[in-house]
Amino acid sequence: MRHNRHVLSTKLSTGQDRTQTAISLTGALGGAVKPTRTLAHRSPGRWLVLLGILASALTLSGIAASPAMAEDGSTAQASEEFEYFFTGNVQFDREPLEGVKITVEGGGFEADAETDAEGKWRIGVPEKGEYEVTLDEDTLPEGVVVAKGEATITAEFALTKLKAVNFFLGEGERTTTNFAAQLLERVINGLNFGLLLALAAIGLSLIFGTTGLSNFAHAEMVTFGALMVLSFGVDLAWPIWLAIAVALVLSAALGWSLDAIIWKPLRKRGVGLIPLMIVSIGLSLAIRYTYQFFYGGATRQLPGATAPKELSFGGVQLSWIDVGSMIVSVVVLLAVAFFLLRTRIGKATRAVSDNASLASASGIDVDRVIRIVWVLGAALAGLSGILWAYFRPGVSWDMGFQILLLIFAAVTLGGLGTAFGALVGSLIVGLFIEISTLWLPSDLKYVGALVVLILVLLFRPQGILGRRERIG
Repeated sequence: MRHNRHVLSTKLSTGQDRTQTAISLTGALGGAVKPTRTLAHRSPGRWLVLLGILASALTLSGIAASPAMAEDGSTAQASEEFEYFFTGNVQFDREPLEGVKITVEGGGFEADAETDAEGKWRIGVPEKGEYEVTLDEDTLPEGVVVAKGEATITAEFALTKLKAVNFFLGEGERTTTNFAAQLLERVINGLNFGLLLALAAIGLSLIFGTTGLSNFAHAEMVTFGALMVLSFGVDLAWPIWLAIAVALVLSAALGWSLDAIIWKPLRKRGVGLIPLMIVSIGLSLAIRYTYQFFYGGATRQLPGATAPKELSFGGVQLSWIDVGSMIVSVVVLLAVAFFLLRTRIGKATRAVSDNASLASASGIDVDRVIRIVWVLGAALAGLSGILWAYFRPGVSWDMGFQILLLIFAAVTLGGLGTAFGALVGSLIVGLFIEISTLWLPSDLKYVGALVVLILVLLFRPQGILGRRERIG
């Protein structure tokens, strides 16, 4: 038995270097908006239809990225639907290691595989781009370790559709992270994700509360903010702070335009809520594929998105982007709370949400309030998209759609039409998604959020903070 163990650095076959890649607001949003009945009577049957649509869509799309096992019985998880593949070997002293877990993550996509008897693995990815290939050290045999900081390799495709990433390991003593540190890391990531999700969910909830519209095109408003920062901050090389400011202004302008051109005329014609929802689905598809036409299908990075994690909090490594994202989210949420509870427009918004006819009779300009809500909701969605682009990290044409059903789940879980409920629902969804990965495979984390939504609605159909509507 050798007493002097040493660690051999993990190497990439191509020689490529590895690159570094619940807030308490209880008193703030408590008086948030409630559902309105001005456009159409909301019968329970309609909500059952809506929830059925959401549940079906989440079931189908939430696990769409889950890789399939190969038919030949190997552990390769690259299905034939993918055009690009990562492949490689895991060896110890030139001997293959079987059953070692490899994870590929990037651009909102994540998949994993285990090495076969020959130490080989293969994972398909949907598009070219920069991905992080991680070897799970917990699946290595005893005494076999990876050099510190080299269990994850950043890899990118060149001209071919195949990229080889090899891990050649040596002996040593493995340093593991205890459960408490892992839990703290998941909690912080869950809060970060939940807060950015809340920005989009509150905007969607405000629109629903004042108009009754379940706006599926909200996802494209999320994507719009990130794409505008990409256009001005990367393509035009503007300072990132200026690009973000312009993106938020343009996001607000988009909300104003959508209401003025599409939604207000439809409301004036008395179009029902279900047809309006179907229109929003069609609008979502049209805008999304317009994004793809102009920006392509690749995932691109914003400036600073892959900043190194230089901060340490309780053993958890964080980047300045992570800390800044959470601070911005909290400040904006507090500002929204102040707007709703302390300003005349905010109080008018709640009045319109409660009863638009009575609000109009008391002198409130309902159309003006709805227009302001659309502008505010679109700006919040744009900001959420920018933070989501840094959290993933990456900007793509369908990035808003990837979290749309989570936004709907948060709104429904917290209570339809309540801004504070949307916040609570978002935090629960974000925390559950991240913490569940301690026990569930990463491919099932979104399904777990849906299970929580269903369980809560079974016992409290109106949501956590929603009000049960009286009939008769």
